[in-house]
Formats: sequence, C-alpha cells, structure tokens
Amino acid sequence: MADIGKDIHRAKQLLTEGKLVAIPTETVYGLAANALNEKAVLEIFKAKNRPHFDPLIVHMANLAQAETLAYAFPEKAKLLAQKFWPGPLTLLVPKKEIVPDLVTSGLNTVGLRCPDHALTLQLLQNLPFSLAAPSANPFGYVSPTTPQHVNEQLGDKVAYILDGGECRVGIESTILGFDNEQATVFRLGGLAIEQLEPITGPLHIQLHSSSNPHAPGQLQSHYAPVKKIILGTQLYLQAYSKLHAGTIMFQKALPGIPANRQIILSEKGDLEEAAQNLFAALRALDKTSIDIILAELVPEVGLGRAINDRLRRAAH
Repeated sequence: MADIGKDIHRAKQLLTEGKLVAIPTETVYGLAANALNEKAVLEIFKAKNRPHFDPLIVHMANLAQAETLAYAFPEKAKLLAQKFWPGPLTLLVPKKEIVPDLVTSGLNTVGLRCPDHALTLQLLQNLPFSLAAPSANPFGYVSPTTPQHVNEQLGDKVAYILDGGECRVGIESTILGFDNEQATVFRLGGLAIEQLEPITGPLHIQLHSSSNPHAPGQLQSHYAPVKKIILGTQLYLQAYSKLHAGTIMFQKALPGIPANRQIILSEKGDLEEAAQNLFAALRALDKTSIDIILAELVPEVGLGRAINDRLRRAAH
C-alpha cells in the first residue's frame, strides 16, 4: 500500500524522478506523472491497464501555463478558462510538439485543465512541468473520490498519495472542444451545459466513441463496478425489488429492500450533492454480497445529465 500524506515537497520530488503520484482534485483523484516525460506517462497506462488509444488530460496551475502547451488557444476557449478555471472544465486545443503523442493518443489536440483544489494547485505552482493525470483507478472501474479508494486498487503501483480529503464535485470534468467556431461537449461533467452556453453559444453534444475517442472518457462502457446495474425510474425498479439487490436512489428509498442495502444520493434533491456521492455509492455497494445494483436516474438537467451519463455507461 502507498503512503498517504500532505507532503507537497515529497510529491514534487517523486514526480521529478518520473514516479506516479495520486493527486486530489475537486472532481476525482488523478494518477499523475510528468506530462512531458514519455517514460513516466507510459507508467500511467501500465498502472491503470489503460488502452493507448484513450488520451489523457494534462493539468496545470493557470492559463499562462496552458498556453505554453497549446499551438493555438481559440478566443472562446480563453474566455472559458478565464471564467471557469480553476474548475471542472477541460478544454481541447491544438497541441504543441512538446506534448508527447502518447499523452494525446496521436491526436493533434490536448485536453488541458486547471483543477480547483488548493493542495494540487500548490503542487502545480511548484513544478517546472504540467501533470498528465487520468482518474486514479484501474481502467473502466469507478473513479476514486478519497485517498482510500486509490489505495485499495492502485496502492502497490503509486509512489505516494497526496491527501486532499474527499472530492467535493465527485464526477469528472466537462470536456469541451472547438471545430472552427462550433463548440462541442465530448464529456458531460462537473460544469453544467447551462453555465457554458452564455459564452459558447448552443453546444453540440458528441459523447461516445467505441474505440477511437476524440477525448478522454468517451468509451461507452466506463466508470463501472463489478456488479451488474439495472437503471430506471423508481416505478420501473420496483419490479426487481424481490431480487437480492442494493439500490442507489436519488431522494427516496425503494420499497421492499432493506435499508442497509440502499443508498440515497441526496434526500433534499440537490444534484451537486448527488454527484459528489455517486462514485462512493457505486463502490460501497460493489463491496457487498448483493447480486445486482438498482439505480434510479436523476432529473436530466444541470449536473443531472452528467450523473445519468455515468450511470448509463456503468450499466452498458
């Protein structure tokens, strides 16, 4: 198991040596390596058992650092970065040659993000390089939102886990790119479409790719526990209540299933709270003796779109 602590200097030294360090962000924990060191980046793919056709997101401290990696930065992308960075928004922009093709899976664009977490921002400000950092979990499994989640599954493959507590957003960043003037969302995430469109105009949505993704997190089967998931409304899920099931419900428990096998995402109907609790709920039920997970879809507005996207892909 890896050491867990708040020692930024230790994290910096290990990353400088080409080692892997798990870092906290406001979304999920990332498995970080020097983004400009191809050998270190390769260790990310090995540790996660991640296919090389799935690109990585690069994290930096600010817009100025992002521009050193971008061949061009569209005006709308700049406006979005100025408004929403640090924050759960990844921008796809044309990359400079210094960004290894391994990071971008051979694409000519790179996903850039400035995470909104004080500890990781402090680390990034003290590094002479940016960090490639997908979620710190085995490929395809539920993303980690606590240091303990990382240690349970990658503890023998990371040099250190920087402890930033529980992630407050709980689902990955929204990924947005540009084709000429058309802004396209490639992954729904922690920043709602309604917040983006005043700057971008109407957004095109292009979420899934079976084997040739244009951005991270586009594969149809992803974020999945081992247990089978059945999705639907509360009324639909009641048909399965006699099975040995656990539930993930939005606000109210499902009749007919013991309370100790049910998880409510937000009793007050708060989509931000529901998003924060989603991945931990999937992990918790995956550890029990139940046969299936019954999961209720949430209202398809704001962060609800991203929550439902994660549930659908976990059930795919």
